[in-house]
Amino acid sequence: MNALDRPTLEELRGRLLELAGDAEARVVVLTGSGEKAFIAGADIKYMSGLAVEEAKEWGALGHECGRLLETMPKPTIAAVNGFALGGGCELALACDLRYAASAARLGQPEVNLGIIPGWGGTQRLPRVCGLGVAKELILTGRVVDAEEALRLGLVNGVHDPVLEHAREVARLLASKSPVALAAAKEACNHALGGDHETNLGREAAEFGELFSSEDAREGLAAFTERREPVFKGR
Repeated sequence: MNALDRPTLEELRGRLLELAGDAEARVVVLTGSGEKAFIAGADIKYMSGLAVEEAKEWGALGHECGRLLETMPKPTIAAVNGFALGGGCELALACDLRYAASAARLGQPEVNLGIIPGWGGTQRLPRVCGLGVAKELILTGRVVDAEEALRLGLVNGVHDPVLEHAREVARLLASKSPVALAAAKEACNHALGGDHETNLGREAAEFGELFSSEDAREGLAAFTERREPVFKGR
């Protein structure tokens, strides 16, 4: 069920660090092995033996993975191919786009264990679905199916096979300017935090700076010349 124990999560963090710095990797797709689960959550048996400081370290490790997915300068896509519960839902929430298989189930059931989401769920779920929906899901621990997740805005679409669709979207994104994608992602990440006027100023400044890039010159020239642009990421 792809439950995450410490060695697996550390390996995931290491791989995400590699991909974040790999200029050849234009898009990152995260999915689960097999057909039953994306990530069924953290390893409860492992968690049951944690002391307070160990639990804090475990939470910090999950936050590192989420932060990498959220902030790396390239799009990240979650292909939710089954259960995405607890930490699995939280890592999906950290991705830029989320697509679910029709059999997928998503939720934050930590309250049923006497704890709360610890890898960003209390912060990212309200930003994605709104505060009321987030509180309902987190406080009740209710798990939703793919169609309800779509209605709630928790996923961007429901597709079978989901990994094939995620790859199609990834190929589309990989055809865009990496420079523009990175700037757009960073600007959007600021949208729900900080001062609105400051964020607008940041967007305006970044918009202007992009005109010094080779990709902007290529994109504008290709449009006027009625051809497909070839972006180099510079």
